[in-house]
Amino acid sequence: MIALARRSLLRASCHMALAAAAGTPALAATRRSPGRTTAGQPDLFIGTGGDGHTFPGASMPFGMVQVSPDTDTARWDTCSGYHHGDPSLLGFSHTHLSGTGIGDMLDVLVLPARGPVRLDPGPLDPAEQNPAAPGYRLRYTQEEARPGYYRVALENGVTSELTATLRTGVQRHAFPAGEGHVLIDLSHLVLDSSDYPPLIDAAALGWLPDGTLVGRRRVWRWAKGREIFFAMQFSRAPSRVDFYGDDNAPAPAAVAGATHAISGKRLKAVAWFPDAGSAPIVIRTGISAVDVAGARANLAAEAPHFDFDTYARAAQAAWDGELARITVGGGTPAQQTIMATAQYHAALGPTLLSDVDGRTIGLDRQVHTLAKGEAAYSAYSLWDTYRALHPLQTLIRPDHAAVMMADLVRQTQQSPYGPPVWPLQGVETGCMIGWHAVPVLAEAMAKGIPADYAAAWPGIRRRALDFTTPTLDNSLGIPFYDQLGYVPADLVFESVSRTLEYSYDDYAAAKIARAAGATQDATHLEKRSGNWRNVFDASVGFARPRLADGTWTSPYDPVQLGHSSKWRDYTESNGWQATFLNQHDVPGLMAAMGGDGAFEAKLDALFSAPSTLPKGAPPDISGMLGQYAHGNEPSHHVAYLYAWCGAHWKTQRLVRRLLTTMYTAKPDGIIGNDDCGQMSAWFILSALGFYPVDPVSAVYVLGSPLFDSARVRVGGGRELVIEARGQGPDRPYYGKVEWNGQPLTRSWLRHAELAAGGTLVFHMQAEPDRSFARAPADRPQASA
Repeated sequence: MIALARRSLLRASCHMALAAAAGTPALAATRRSPGRTTAGQPDLFIGTGGDGHTFPGASMPFGMVQVSPDTDTARWDTCSGYHHGDPSLLGFSHTHLSGTGIGDMLDVLVLPARGPVRLDPGPLDPAEQNPAAPGYRLRYTQEEARPGYYRVALENGVTSELTATLRTGVQRHAFPAGEGHVLIDLSHLVLDSSDYPPLIDAAALGWLPDGTLVGRRRVWRWAKGREIFFAMQFSRAPSRVDFYGDDNAPAPAAVAGATHAISGKRLKAVAWFPDAGSAPIVIRTGISAVDVAGARANLAAEAPHFDFDTYARAAQAAWDGELARITVGGGTPAQQTIMATAQYHAALGPTLLSDVDGRTIGLDRQVHTLAKGEAAYSAYSLWDTYRALHPLQTLIRPDHAAVMMADLVRQTQQSPYGPPVWPLQGVETGCMIGWHAVPVLAEAMAKGIPADYAAAWPGIRRRALDFTTPTLDNSLGIPFYDQLGYVPADLVFESVSRTLEYSYDDYAAAKIARAAGATQDATHLEKRSGNWRNVFDASVGFARPRLADGTWTSPYDPVQLGHSSKWRDYTESNGWQATFLNQHDVPGLMAAMGGDGAFEAKLDALFSAPSTLPKGAPPDISGMLGQYAHGNEPSHHVAYLYAWCGAHWKTQRLVRRLLTTMYTAKPDGIIGNDDCGQMSAWFILSALGFYPVDPVSAVYVLGSPLFDSARVRVGGGRELVIEARGQGPDRPYYGKVEWNGQPLTRSWLRHAELAAGGTLVFHMQAEPDRSFARAPADRPQASA
């Protein structure tokens, strides 16, 4: 469990200890300039710079394996293992997180090497190496990346290529003439100043008579105690395999045709190839969260040969199919690239967890076997992704969404904590606040995605209503919240945000309770979903921390993060941003603020306030427009709220501005962490012209489409066609909209309408039409 007073800080800053070691020979290296892609094709280097925290390596859509280069493990910049511009790389590992604010994974590092064996990585900057004890890091150049494929030239003369199947990584290394070796470093992982020894408390490596290298390790990083298993085969047999135990102590080498194994904590192996340069060495590696047998079965089923190009073509074909779900026309070449890249990032996860035989590890840490057609997934970043990523899946991948909903139901049943929060490889990290698997389930239920939602209700009830259920950081203060009507700021960290987000989860849980026949619980949760009112202080017009005795903290400044230096009152936000975190009762918030005019004025003030933040604000609060922070999820729906007060033209203006200023076709082109595709999903839906302010309502609010045209496959052979006639960079507004040839005067559409397919036409113009959707009947609350 992440400590209460530090959990948010961990996600926000991921403080990391510097790796000590020696260096690597200097070599001037120039890397490919990211962004040189064909318009409409993904640029996998977008998001690898700045704070995007994405990686450029190879994966299949929603795949278990993400084989990618790692440049560092000791900085927040490299939560994904990679940061654009780093001068050296460590090798290629098989698992990566995409766009997260905490690092983990980076399992089974492989590095093609030449010359003397080097077992420690050395410093990030090779110029700082110790010549007497050089590290294994290498400078690199000529990077190339496309969906399912990565290529790089290393300073030692090796050219490395990566591709993947769902559960295996495939590498091809072309050595210069002569001898070479392959280092497998099982001690490689993300480091952090909050970590405690041993980080890896158990590991094993083994060489099998059939020439398979197998291993496992148990890691205590973010997901405390997660286990990973692997099975690796080489396209030709190494002459020998040397093993190294803890502290790089040499162990007996493997003998051909015999079984050999070592155990410890930080293990390494070196496979030797006297003729490394005679032909490329292909390495195929299967992984599993269950056991070595699962890794071997995954490898046998998905990577039965060593034809690298065949695997790369299959990965490209899989990605071509995924990216064809949405096609756009018009816009600038850079905008088309951003759109394609966003689609790519939004299809990386959640990541597959179950093996080919259906076995998986549950949140109860037990092995489960799934029925045919089912699958288990990991890396559900639900605090982020309930807002746009999962609504996107329900629209363009309804069949896949059904598989994920069945998985979330199972995980809710298995977990001792109830609905998942941030599960990673069978471990509930408890990261962030709330229990946002519930809105994802309630949304899918409202949209008709098939699943046994009632089966999730007992687990949801334990989390929301049974105060004896084990508590993680995400669910602190529930008894206070239930009894007082709010989380008290003097007793619980991040109390205001908790009250607001627990209210939303109650709103979603009530719908599942009713579907399960638990009417009394549903009524209680519906009432409790109004607890947001108990932290809204009408005298100042902001969501404000409140003490256990019922008094407000004082003084109050909405820019500040907390009422004292002891802890924060908001989760990665401040009073300005959190006040509008009320997706399920916007009319109620509007009334509390004094009605339409006061609500509109408050929104205006949010977007025009000075973009100042207090010292120590988490880096997640980024992408500032006034006090709106596009780089973090609590703000993502706010530009659309003008629709509720009849000023929809301001939504049109702001959405277009955010689309064109918060995303660029550069390595630092994502403002803030991509957060497992949430930032990308916001761009995709907003660029199409609509967004789910309240996903559970199954309603989308219109925005401002970015492209001249778009075609969206919505399942069942149906297609949604979107046209923005008269589109232009200076024409973000419209006053006339047509749905299937009929005038649309309202500012919203139901999911059922979009999912049925049809044609949505916006008539774009340079000047706003202030009358569009101004009538109360045309505002989103009319959908209730």
